[in-house]
Amino acid sequence: MAGSDLIDLLKVKESLNEREERILSPLAAHSKDAVRRYPDEHIESGHRQNYAADSDRILHSLAYTRYIDKTQVFYLVDNDHITHRVLHVQLVSKISRTIGRFLGLNEDLIEAISLGHDIGHCPFGHDGERYLSELCEAHGIGPFQHNIQSVRFLDKIERKGRGWNLTLQVLDGILCHDGEIHTQALRPQRKKTFDSFDHEIAEKIPDPDLPLVPMTLEGCVVRMADTISYIGRDIEDAIRLNLIKRSQLPKTSVVRLGDTNGTIVYSLVSDVIKNSFQKPNVAFSEEVSNALKELREFNLNYIYLNSKMKPEPGKIRHVFKVLFHRYIKDLEQPNQDSIIFREYLEGMSEEYKNNSHPAEIVRDFIAGMTDKYFLKQCPQNIRPEWITGRLLNEA
Repeated sequence: MAGSDLIDLLKVKESLNEREERILSPLAAHSKDAVRRYPDEHIESGHRQNYAADSDRILHSLAYTRYIDKTQVFYLVDNDHITHRVLHVQLVSKISRTIGRFLGLNEDLIEAISLGHDIGHCPFGHDGERYLSELCEAHGIGPFQHNIQSVRFLDKIERKGRGWNLTLQVLDGILCHDGEIHTQALRPQRKKTFDSFDHEIAEKIPDPDLPLVPMTLEGCVVRMADTISYIGRDIEDAIRLNLIKRSQLPKTSVVRLGDTNGTIVYSLVSDVIKNSFQKPNVAFSEEVSNALKELREFNLNYIYLNSKMKPEPGKIRHVFKVLFHRYIKDLEQPNQDSIIFREYLEGMSEEYKNNSHPAEIVRDFIAGMTDKYFLKQCPQNIRPEWITGRLLNEA
């Protein structure tokens, strides 16, 4: 690129930063104020704004590519219309940016947090997370938490251990997304640094219930949108799989939010915008918050804990255990022919290998697997029936 062309692009970048000053809310996170752990010449001398560059880096990461075959809620289901993790992430991004646009927030930051927030999920969704967590605790590295794992992938594992050097604001939003926690209102905790961010992770590792709040309104929006994106979508998927009937939905929630994904999303998004506009927090009204809480409890009892949606969970837990112990043994021998050496550790930075306990390396390897890749690692002699075709909607 000619020097004059580059200068012109940098001027455009400056004008975009100035435009943010004019049109974004005073409460928004501006791109020029983004903070990175290390200086980044590619960003500082390039034409992209900080959060837009982070979105690009996440989108082109290997971990993002693996979203395509990761469970959202329902697994081993022979139905092409059931939500997978990649679609959930796209829905979170779209819903978050819609809310952010009305509130005058930074849509680039919202997109980056949305795209990266679930990268740490392991195979088979929350069931897989629970099984992997049991093994992690048994090996003394603390419970598995997908939000911490998302940060770990992007900050310490991607690019063979070099990480992507993402901004603090993006990593913080990913760490604090906790979409499973019901909250009526979130007010950002703005004065964070990388030191305080690292301290939060250190405190969160042994204590999954430790509440964390994002440092930006954009992060708060994504956390709210995470719930908005899955609550009605999971209902539609469950109805499609004959797990529940629409008539079973709690009446008080239906009156306030509707009984289809479209009406539920519209009701929740409208309420958040109305109750957050020009305010220093992101919030639902009390009435809508209560209706949403009731709907979440319904989903928990009738969908997420429904035994019909869990094909032979004991066998899935057993495969997690077999693979975890196999890879630990391969590392300790060491067995250089093992897939964990050939397909994961080869070319990995010495810093990652030297600073990671064997159980942490195994956790990272398994957490990064897609559902199909995980199943392919299952030894033939213990391969359960459901791998070759026992599907939920045949039960």
